[in-house]
Amino acid sequence: MSNLAIGLTGIAVLFGLLAVRMSIGVALMAVSFVGIWIMLNLTAAFGIVSALPFNLIGDWSLTAIPMFLFMGFVAANTGMTAGAFELLRLVLAKVPGGLASAAVGACGMFAAASGSSIATTAAMSRIAVPEMLKAGYHPTLATGVVAASGTLGSLIPPSILMVLYGIFTEQSIGQLFIAGFIPGVLSAAIYMMMITVRCSRNPDLAPRREIVEDHSNLTELILSVWPFPVLVIGVLGGIFGGFFTPTEAGSVGAALALLIAFIRRQATLDALWQAIRQTVVATSSIFFLTIGAVMFTRFMGLSGVPQFMSDGMLAISDNKIVVIVMIAALYVVLGMFIDSIGLMLLTLPVILPVLEATDVNLIWFGIITVKLLEIGLVTPPVGLNLYVLHSALSGRVRLGDIIAGATWFIAMDLVTLALLIAFPAISLFLPSLMAG
Repeated sequence: MSNLAIGLTGIAVLFGLLAVRMSIGVALMAVSFVGIWIMLNLTAAFGIVSALPFNLIGDWSLTAIPMFLFMGFVAANTGMTAGAFELLRLVLAKVPGGLASAAVGACGMFAAASGSSIATTAAMSRIAVPEMLKAGYHPTLATGVVAASGTLGSLIPPSILMVLYGIFTEQSIGQLFIAGFIPGVLSAAIYMMMITVRCSRNPDLAPRREIVEDHSNLTELILSVWPFPVLVIGVLGGIFGGFFTPTEAGSVGAALALLIAFIRRQATLDALWQAIRQTVVATSSIFFLTIGAVMFTRFMGLSGVPQFMSDGMLAISDNKIVVIVMIAALYVVLGMFIDSIGLMLLTLPVILPVLEATDVNLIWFGIITVKLLEIGLVTPPVGLNLYVLHSALSGRVRLGDIIAGATWFIAMDLVTLALLIAFPAISLFLPSLMAG
């Protein structure tokens, strides 16, 4: 059997293992180990297994992941989101579906301070959804908006997915961060426009109530959101100002989040313990996946599958837009069954040669990839944000209603995706200024 046949068989076996719900990390490691064993020998396979995890986890760049995660979980567990939602609720009170739009804005603000979609969704589900349900909002809108807006944590910098993408593709994490800013704001704006139009046409989705304007606590609310600009300026300002690297920014962000929590007197032992526990669990999962993905990259490289796939796609078309659309279609389908980090790490080894052959800008493609992975976060049956929200609400809203509500936002994500593909400058304008 040729190496190419072994590689293609390995991919088929991998999807078979995923179909029976085996852990993605374990499946990647198992298929890669056996494949390398068959192509080379058992000694080579054991050599890779023994050396690769240590060399990979020892990579300094990866320290940004637990630090950004810890920053996000500290922010989520110490109540930094409440003030943002209350302020935006007051500002958008007269807009149809104002509470839902306030949830979008609050998710965007929290995303800029956390870098994690899961942390954003979990935090906002405890604040925004109960308020919308209490105001008579339809459950599909109240839950769908938080499930979808939580994904902004993947696109608005800092972003864990962008850190991983930058490491694997050897692209500047700082440029990826700044490239995600305009697409992130665009996504939030399109969500808000859709909410306003739907609620104007169908008032039953978000009943208009008599508005009692109370600006007595406006100053207090404005002051309550000070942690967000401090974190954003501290982390992103430091990166773009050249004071520290994106890797070091994770530690700065974690320290700032802790300092803010202590200043606000919300750094309780329980909150800090929850943040530490959640960070350890999430980091372990990501690192385990990363080890499996790097092993799979080695296996794919030895088998020649990436070159075979590249030749096949280029035989269909060498137009970069057509190639991007084909890859996007693949991501949308696979995103229904594979979680976002696993999908990215699984596919990058195969599609990178195709992108390089068609001279695709990898910063631009990185933003498109993250947007596609966002769609996967709210697409059943695997859509992680759907289950995080359902769990946080303790079953008060049916999972079917959450999925139905998210469908509208998936449609808007496809509109945003089309704009990002058609107009690369949306993603590349700010990085070009940074480079200049």
